Amino acid sequence: MTRDGYVARWRDREYDATPDGEQVRIYQPDPGEGFTEVRTGRHVRVVPVAEVDELAYVRTTCSWKGEPFIVLAEHDGWLRVEYTGGRAPIAEALGLEAFDFGVYQGWAPANEVTDLREQRA
Repeated sequence: MTRDGYVARWRDREYDATPDGEQVRIYQPDPGEGFTEVRTGRHVRVVPVAEVDELAYVRTTCSWKGEPFIVLAEHDGWLRVEYTGGRAPIAEALGLEAFDFGVYQGWAPANEVTDLREQRA
């Protein structure tokens, strides 16, 4: 599983999270005390940021064809990747799409990706 977003540690458990000023919205797939269903398989609870033990941004990184990427999503054996090497000629040679100025993305076969790991900030 690849992650790209906030996580919060609250009451000795880690949740997907969204910071919102003095509060943090935490999410879990199952119903729970104090959690409200926002859609099937997604339940939210708002907690004060002061009660959160850790709030971090988690990003999954990898290498593909020897170049550095972040992983944005995965689907059916493919990874949606964004090039972080900062060199347009290399991005173009890899067949990546120019998503925005200086931002190149594409789909990489998951079995070609190496060095997959999570980074916390």
